[in-house]
Amino acid sequence: MSKRYVIEALLRPAVELNTAVVAGVAAFICVQAPWAVALDPTVSYGMAAGFGVLSVVRGRQGWQILRYRRNLKRLPRYVMTARQIPLSQQRLFLGLGFRWTQKHTQRLQDTLRPEVEKYLQPNSLYRTARWLELKTEQRLTWLGQLLRYDSLLNPVRPLPPVGGNPVLHGVEPEERDVWLPLLERVGHTIIYGTTRVGKTRLAELLITQDIHRGEVTIVFDPKGDADLMKRVWAEAHRAGRGDALTIFHLGWPEISARYNAVGRFGRVSEVASRIAGQLSGEGNSAAFREFAWRFVNIIARALVALGERPDYTLITRYVNNIADLYIRYAEQVIQEQLPALQAQISNNAQVLGENDVPRTMQGQPQAVRIWSIELALSSEMGKALYDPILDGLRSAVRYDRTYFDKIVASLLPLLEKLTTGKTAELLAPDYLDMDDPRPIFDWEQVIRKKGIVYVGLDALSDSEVASAVGNSMFADLVSMAGHIYKHGIMSGLPGTSEKKTPINLHCDEFNELMGDEFIPLINKGGGAGMQVTAYTQTSSDIEARIGNAAKTAQVQGNFNNLIMLRVRDNVTAELLTSQLPQVEIYSKTLVSGHQDTDSESGQDFSSSTQDRVGTVKVPLLEPADVVTLPKGQAFALLEGGQLWKIRMPLPAGDRRDVMLPESLSQIAEAMRRNYRSSEGWWHETPEAVNRGEHG
Repeated sequence: MSKRYVIEALLRPAVELNTAVVAGVAAFICVQAPWAVALDPTVSYGMAAGFGVLSVVRGRQGWQILRYRRNLKRLPRYVMTARQIPLSQQRLFLGLGFRWTQKHTQRLQDTLRPEVEKYLQPNSLYRTARWLELKTEQRLTWLGQLLRYDSLLNPVRPLPPVGGNPVLHGVEPEERDVWLPLLERVGHTIIYGTTRVGKTRLAELLITQDIHRGEVTIVFDPKGDADLMKRVWAEAHRAGRGDALTIFHLGWPEISARYNAVGRFGRVSEVASRIAGQLSGEGNSAAFREFAWRFVNIIARALVALGERPDYTLITRYVNNIADLYIRYAEQVIQEQLPALQAQISNNAQVLGENDVPRTMQGQPQAVRIWSIELALSSEMGKALYDPILDGLRSAVRYDRTYFDKIVASLLPLLEKLTTGKTAELLAPDYLDMDDPRPIFDWEQVIRKKGIVYVGLDALSDSEVASAVGNSMFADLVSMAGHIYKHGIMSGLPGTSEKKTPINLHCDEFNELMGDEFIPLINKGGGAGMQVTAYTQTSSDIEARIGNAAKTAQVQGNFNNLIMLRVRDNVTAELLTSQLPQVEIYSKTLVSGHQDTDSESGQDFSSSTQDRVGTVKVPLLEPADVVTLPKGQAFALLEGGQLWKIRMPLPAGDRRDVMLPESLSQIAEAMRRNYRSSEGWWHETPEAVNRGEHG
């Protein structure tokens, strides 16, 4: 191995430029004045060509040194509008970057030597400009504006406000586009990054491509970020898919679409699982959670049997007054299966009084009516009637009211969160209200029509309600994934193919949305076409939500692609660095010494100076490197553990985007104008939906 590959001398003066200048001057002299160097004109042109080639080669080598040093302090501006984002049907664009190898670890270590500090820090002219800018902040403001002017003509313009250690990306001047094969997305992607370091910008980049690719795109945004909502709106309309867009936003209920989280199910028991799954199952709470599941399941089965679609309002109503549901269901079953028992119930109701009712049932609404039905069902004639739903309701109404209130104490607060104020109108829609123009959607409809859904939960205003609604929608989506896995999305429709439809889920702050059902979704959801891209700040957020370190590791282990922006937690950074190998880097040691010699030899002493090159093993990347990433930059483990260093394009120019509304009010007005019924959506072909055409 040659010395050039052992030690790269990139942080040094660009001495090649001296040779380039001298060679260039020599070439000029050989052409213009060959007599000055005693050359024959026939020979001088060949000499000039040789000197010219040498000047170009050495000039190029010197320029590489200057460019490398410049990149360590200031990267070239990387700006891309939404229209310029590249689109591929085979790959997902992530930004500019390079594959991180041993060479880059070596260069990064070289920047830590004290003798090269002058190449990494701003020069004295730059520091003087910043000092003048500060001093002229109140007067001579034109001077400060001139010093801040962002142009290549201004050599002292401020560095980009991205913070971090710029050398992490500057160690490789040769960048290229970084792509992730779409086949890898089914393995799911997790993105870590602390607040305000570029997670939302990266989300916009990925969501934009999914929308323009014509795939199902579902965005969960617990904060209800206005910029992200506007970006989804703009890209859906730019792609000609405005009619496929659905916006659900708790902060804007007057324009939000409506959604019933428990209205669609494969088995009626899913209703109870989605509601009770949000209750704590730790310790003593497990028994209350199981009772809540059973109680909600009884109510849901009765509602379905009565021909009513379950929703949160109905379930809350009958949790508070199970007697009403019991009377309704019992009278219907008796009327259908044993009409003769009706007369006995009427006679009992006329004879019995409040004191005849058992003490445990006293105080309940319509206690006499309930006891009349109970006596009739306990008679010889009534014993011939068996209905499992009715038996469940009978057991529920027999509970002492005080005892019953205690065991549903954990269930009622959850239901109150979901049925208070305008939230109830969104989560318990009235399907028969023709005066309400807001559409009602469900996941099956969205996936079949290859729709786009933005879910804003407005967690900053009410985090409790946002968490409850998000969990409900996510549980419903998990159920939908199970249905697709078993039957396919187009099951039951004639003339349809069962080709798998990619379903892209972008879950910002996904730890707020997840429960126990999230694990099977990322573990087995790939078979249903689910492709989860999850965004969170630290690994501790996941563990705090799940409350179990083993389950946290299980969740993280199911994400095959890892993108990590700047994080402030070493434990999170080690999720990336602990998966990387150690590499050997070269170190140079200066050794000098002297020794006395025998005076008879004519020498008083001898000395020696040596440069020794050795190797030392170091991690390919340290947690400190992840912690000091500039904004908008990330390390990524892609395609089976390949380490990439990427930076995302800045969104400059999007302010002039004609498709991007200036405010949410403009979106609200457009939605009011364009609301249309979802009836007949199944007549639309996927090709027509992608073109924005509708039959």
